[in-house]
Amino acid sequence: MGSAFSCPVSPGLYEQFLLFGDSITEFSEKQDVGFGFAPALRYAYIRRLEVVNRGLSGYNTAMALKVIDRVIPKPCEARVRLMTIFFGANDSCFPTERSNQCVPLPDFKANLIKIVRHPAVTAHASRIVLITPPPIDERTQQAVDLTKGFALRRSAENTRRYAEAVCEVGKELGLPVLDLWSIFMLQAGWKPEAEKPLPGSLDEAPNEELARLLIDGLHLTPAGYQLMYDQFNVVLAQAYPTEVPTRLPYILPRWDDEGAWSNFPS
Repeated sequence: MGSAFSCPVSPGLYEQFLLFGDSITEFSEKQDVGFGFAPALRYAYIRRLEVVNRGLSGYNTAMALKVIDRVIPKPCEARVRLMTIFFGANDSCFPTERSNQCVPLPDFKANLIKIVRHPAVTAHASRIVLITPPPIDERTQQAVDLTKGFALRRSAENTRRYAEAVCEVGKELGLPVLDLWSIFMLQAGWKPEAEKPLPGSLDEAPNEELARLLIDGLHLTPAGYQLMYDQFNVVLAQAYPTEVPTRLPYILPRWDDEGAWSNFPS
């Protein structure tokens, strides 16, 4: 009997760099307003890895677990060499009668661990980077929620707890974490030792830096994606130095590589 991951096809030419997350991952593909995280990665890894965007708008970790077998290819279809796991923005919503996005904090942490340890993921022995949800701007998010008939569904402080949970999971599992929450908050002038309300809270004055990084108080602007990309490369170089693009060879030879062409099968 074959394994649960057996299949009749052969792996593709390129190994994959798979981005698994919610709308912040999905929307990172957009280039109509400026810089996009996914296209930037795709160009950086061109001819080396296939960058695959599996961002799913509105998804939380519970939904991610329901579809993970369909998101992650079988090893015989493609090998996932690198992977980002980027959830929490929806899990951290407050529950409402018309929204099932909320995942309680203990369940969120447990779900993240289940995703990392899921057979569909472990079959690839991927190099994984966890990403925390970014902070939110309550004032801007409140205006967005009101147009949808909701009260404010997220808070700066609750989002902080979910970001901290991602960092805790990373420490527990020995995985690198891109702490986007702290990176953005430090840009916004946050001091870890400060006791006053967080930047982005309704009790604080509007924060120009968060407005520059967050397009609607939650999703990222091109400047936000640029900062995310720059800091991701720092984390990657520290955690997996052999996986930075310049350390990976081209899969097919350069046009002027005479030695490679002389040995290339006809």
